[in-house]
Amino acid sequence: MKERVILHCDLNCFFASVELLSYPALRDVPVAVCGDPESRHGIVLAKNEAAKQLGVKTAETIWQARQKAPHLITLPPHHSLYKEYSRKVNAIYGQYTDLVEPFGIDESWLDITGSMHLFGGDGKAIADRLRDRLRQELGLTISVGVSFNKIFAKLGSDYKKPDATTVIDRDNWKDIVWPLPVGDLLGVGHSTRKLLHQYGVETIGQLAEFPRQNLETLLGKHGAQLHDYANGRENSPVRPQHEAEPVKSVGNGTTFPRNLTRWEEVRSGLAVLSDSVAGRLRRYGMYCGGVALTIRDAQFRQFSRQTRLDSPTHLQKDIYHAALELARQSWHAPDPIRALTITALYLTEDADSFEQLDLLNRETPKQNEKQEKLEQAMDAIRSKYGKGAISFGNAGKFNGWGESHALPAADEARRTSGSGQNFKQKL
Repeated sequence: MKERVILHCDLNCFFASVELLSYPALRDVPVAVCGDPESRHGIVLAKNEAAKQLGVKTAETIWQARQKAPHLITLPPHHSLYKEYSRKVNAIYGQYTDLVEPFGIDESWLDITGSMHLFGGDGKAIADRLRDRLRQELGLTISVGVSFNKIFAKLGSDYKKPDATTVIDRDNWKDIVWPLPVGDLLGVGHSTRKLLHQYGVETIGQLAEFPRQNLETLLGKHGAQLHDYANGRENSPVRPQHEAEPVKSVGNGTTFPRNLTRWEEVRSGLAVLSDSVAGRLRRYGMYCGGVALTIRDAQFRQFSRQTRLDSPTHLQKDIYHAALELARQSWHAPDPIRALTITALYLTEDADSFEQLDLLNRETPKQNEKQEKLEQAMDAIRSKYGKGAISFGNAGKFNGWGESHALPAADEARRTSGSGQNFKQKL
């Protein structure tokens, strides 16, 4: 079988690089793209190389970044612009192969095995050509890893930055990969790294030599997968852009303008997030069999709980009630809450069990059907009038939506749902 040639292309300091296209005079001074401090999203989303050299890190707060870089210049994010440039970059990649798999907004894998002969037949030369084109045509730089699988290609793009090409092949991969910290390996997060540390595993090489069965005992199937990664046995295909990876979870989170300390505030926050998650599930044509709640406190500590549902659902009320119960188990007023995230888990397209009668007879199929029609009507209203047109209960006020926006939508909801009842009572 022909050896695969996989590229992993990683845009350097992407958000900051796009912003600096409009401010070329700032290229050599410390710059960070940050969220809005007034709405308490004041964290570093991206930084340029000058800020990076001073120790500024992504996801730290602005005040922490300024302790390291007192003269740090902050710029607001423009996410629509980043999406536009991401599309332009992937369009250039697509001129070299139809197997382009985006990995987030600023990274992509390219499988050039079948098309490499059209461009000279050398993976490193193609990677260098891509770097030159992006620099000249878009003013952006990339680091590229060239290897025989996706995992090592990504390690290659991380190996030398910015604006570099690193080849990890059959001859040199142990020399390059095995000395790297185990946390550099895709799939080794903070908790996994801490667990491996307890067993003396600090490098990818030590992970590769750790008994596979023991890893599987410690980490389940994920442990066996990591063992394959460390030993160069990863062989997953590069998925073309039109073949999206199946959705495994749907979540929404928010950082609140002020800390939540009362149950009324928490319930309102959960209502907004549950509504958002449920709406996305319906758009995907999916149901969830479980719900997870993540709470971040004022000291940025984060803890999560999850629960299984009696039957799959994509209704706001079911997700909300599950999240509320998790909150009751996890939180005690008035401990301040900075942020909440609700995630729908165990997704399925099978709605058969959705029609089953609850064993405790809390909800009848007819009641569920009415709720389904109501939430579908709300979907239609938001599609026509915007996301803020209508909300559940007092969630709209909590989120800053005005009553005037909901009034015309409420009239249409009565017509759409086929009911003449007072709409606020139904909500």
